[in-house]
Amino acid sequence: MPIVVTTGLIYAGAALAEIAGCFAFWVWLRQGQSPIWLAAGIPSLIAFAWLLTLAPAEHAGRAYAAYGGVYIVASLLWLWLIDGTAPDRWDLVGGALALVATAIILFAPRW
Repeated sequence: MPIVVTTGLIYAGAALAEIAGCFAFWVWLRQGQSPIWLAAGIPSLIAFAWLLTLAPAEHAGRAYAAYGGVYIVASLLWLWLIDGTAPDRWDLVGGALALVATAIILFAPRW
């Protein structure tokens, strides 16, 4: 499988795990739901951290920086699919720019 596809899958999985884990904490703290939400949130955040270690970057900081763009787009998808609010054109432009920045950080030639 090409590295771009593998990287995309790793980052997409990490984003889903992170957002789901953070959402579980949000629901527990901000909406006063049962602490049972934490039982789902904690393993999700552990999965997020593990997935980021699989990113094909030689330095952790570069992997995290590149992940930021994917996280932005995944958050916009969450906004739309889970929160029920469609991203506006500026959200979409910002998300596209974030993905371009991610690709530059990860795949630009290093001298």
